[in-house]
Amino acid sequence: MIRFFRNSSNQAGDMGISAPRKKLHSAKSWLRSKKTNQNSEKIETLGRLGNLEVRLARNASEIRKAQTLRYKVFYKEMDAKASVGTKLLRRDSDRLDPFCDHVLVIDHKPEKTSRLKPRRAKVVGTYRLLRQDVAEKTSGFYSQDEFDIAPLLRRHASLRFLELGRSCVLKPYRTKKTVELLWHGVWSYILAHKMDVLIGCASFEGTDVKKHALALSYLHHFHTKDDEWQASAIPEICVDMNILEKDTIDVKKALLCMPPLMKGYLRIGAMIGKGAVIDKQFNTIDVLMILPVSKISEKYIGYFGADATRYAEKEMP
Repeated sequence: MIRFFRNSSNQAGDMGISAPRKKLHSAKSWLRSKKTNQNSEKIETLGRLGNLEVRLARNASEIRKAQTLRYKVFYKEMDAKASVGTKLLRRDSDRLDPFCDHVLVIDHKPEKTSRLKPRRAKVVGTYRLLRQDVAEKTSGFYSQDEFDIAPLLRRHASLRFLELGRSCVLKPYRTKKTVELLWHGVWSYILAHKMDVLIGCASFEGTDVKKHALALSYLHHFHTKDDEWQASAIPEICVDMNILEKDTIDVKKALLCMPPLMKGYLRIGAMIGKGAVIDKQFNTIDVLMILPVSKISEKYIGYFGADATRYAEKEMP
């Protein structure tokens, strides 16, 4: 699972991106400008497969549907701790939602739950995307709350960073077809906006470090780098991942302990930041994923298409 963002006292300048000269946008002003841009440029389908379509959310109503899905997965199915407001609204929302683009997988012909209710399209998967240029003008990245990404951003000031988060799929739809379509939508977005580097906080369920000692130690010894792509957890909240000696690690067993999404990132070439962070609200242990687009395995670029055409021509029946 990857998901973002709890409130932060950090400002844009604290995370290494240049502090904007103009006043930061409020959520309302940003939504007004975003709505104007969407009216002038139609948001098209990013891909289709059978009854499923992947595209960006077009309005506040569709964003709320994504938030409702996130609530079902993170708070009802898993053990995230909901505030009173979250429980009342039954939506997972935060201050970054208005500034992000939301990739949606929509089922246009879901199974009917009642003979009395008409069958309506529903959101069954979502991914939240935040571009660096938007983060600079609004509330910054989520990752800065847990990891010191300022040096990373400074070292690569000429590159465009994209933060991925709040990824989830409704339980009956957790199939290869749905996940691939969701990733196809993300890949299409990366190409359309010419993004260079992907970052995001991947999570282990639960906060028992000993339970995840094997997997965390594997990440530390095999996927952290002491080079230009390194970033570390904030010292005050850092959890050491160097728990087991490298020569004692059973790699196959460690991979079996790894969350599927995390394994997916590693498979396509992602690196891991140094140190982990315990997120008490979401009841998780977070690690930082860093993935330069230039380092993505050619095998996977070829699979989805260098121009994101794999599912672009698949029409619904």
